[in-house]
Amino acid sequence: MSSPSNLTLHDPSNPPPHATGPVGEPRPFYWSIRRELWENRSIYLAPFIVAAVVLFASAIGTMTAAQRTRHAPANVPAKPHSSVSSPVRMAPAPIMLASFLVGFFYCLDTLYGERRERSILFWKSLPVSDRTTVLSKATIPLAVLPAIAFALSVVTQILILQLGSLFMLGSGDSPSRLWAEARFFSGLVIMLYGLIVHALWFAPIYAWLLLVSAWAKRAPVLWALLPILGISALERMAFNTWHFMHMLQYRVTGAMLEGFAHKPKGGGGGDFSRLSQLDPVKFLGAPGLWVGLLFTVMFLAAAVRLRRSREPI
Repeated sequence: MSSPSNLTLHDPSNPPPHATGPVGEPRPFYWSIRRELWENRSIYLAPFIVAAVVLFASAIGTMTAAQRTRHAPANVPAKPHSSVSSPVRMAPAPIMLASFLVGFFYCLDTLYGERRERSILFWKSLPVSDRTTVLSKATIPLAVLPAIAFALSVVTQILILQLGSLFMLGSGDSPSRLWAEARFFSGLVIMLYGLIVHALWFAPIYAWLLLVSAWAKRAPVLWALLPILGISALERMAFNTWHFMHMLQYRVTGAMLEGFAHKPKGGGGGDFSRLSQLDPVKFLGAPGLWVGLLFTVMFLAAAVRLRRSREPI
């Protein structure tokens, strides 16, 4: 029989050690983004596959260059580093293009798909607001996909440079020439700047696609394109002009026009490979940027209201 002195009494003002830690607060925005990554594996699989293809093609190109160098005439000076530094600079382009295409189709399907699959009934039963849901979906093409593209591009470039360095050592040349010509570290700054510029510039496009995805009952691709084509055709027939189509063209290509200087100050080719070609002041001062962000806010606000009132298809 135990004595009363052996009984442990818990004072409410002095909780036990395991209960003194702070209770974790729910983070609906964070978990909403995690949900999108769980449900849409193409967000990271598609850029990863493209990066693997780029790396494989670069490896084949390096081996082909090695064979050409080995069989080149003795009186012809070979420049094996050029055949490797060029793929290093061009490797991010297909990865970024794949990320843009993934973002395009993701925005078109995400709000439409949850109504088509009737999963919207389950997600609306959770304590997550429509605004949080729509903003988390908009974060995927505006932040998550650019971050994935940047990470994959950096890894791909490093692997290509390592492969090229082995090739240079086997050819009796110094890998330092390859790294100098590839401009790897300055290229990282240019690539990160370019991703931010394109994400901000394409924001109204993504927001428009999310709005269509929240509204359309079927074929969201058609509903995204038909108003654009209809307005262009109406303007052409009524005024014999193409101002609306030129505005859309500017929205697609304007990121490069406003964010970069086409001719580097120190000379060079037409590729964007020098820090002197970055022009953030011009980009931040472009009216098209701020008008596009205004439309982004309007489209996202409309998408939130539509998700709140739309029912499963």
